Amino acid sequence: MTRSSFVTACAGLVLAGTALAACGQQGDSEPSAPAAPARPAPTAAEKAALLAALPAPYNTADVQNGQRVFARCRSCHTVTEGGPNMTGPNLHGVFGRTAGTAAKYNYSTVVKNAGFVWDADRLDHWLENPRTFLRGTKMTFPGIQDATDRRDVIAFLKVETGYQPPAAAAPAAPGA
Repeated sequence: MTRSSFVTACAGLVLAGTALAACGQQGDSEPSAPAAPARPAPTAAEKAALLAALPAPYNTADVQNGQRVFARCRSCHTVTEGGPNMTGPNLHGVFGRTAGTAAKYNYSTVVKNAGFVWDADRLDHWLENPRTFLRGTKMTFPGIQDATDRRDVIAFLKVETGYQPPAAAAPAAPGA
């Protein structure tokens, strides 16, 4: 390749990149609202406090083991706020979310119509064997057979995906 053909090829790539970057922009219409700033990641102390606030048995889980076990899931799922959907949906905010409703993810019909809210118990059964928990799911993961590993993954997910434990009920007023 000559120097001039190399320069021409590079210029073409720059122009193509510029054109692709402009795709989907709205031209002269009103600009979209600025994105909300990302919240800072929780500190180690905040994560430890969240773990301690979880109900048993999750409050005694080994979060590092949960992170290791979750490595099997990382090829399909992200857990960060605003993270992308991959083969599977982003799991940030999964606890308390109705199954099949994560934004911009194309769920199987059976998951869209499941009609339940994700909690630790449902996730435990799902992780044990997704294909028998909800027959017809497109998830091909064989499951996590070890109950301790599932407990640890669930605790890891609670700590890493924005889970907020329910606020403690205020004590009743005396004489009430």
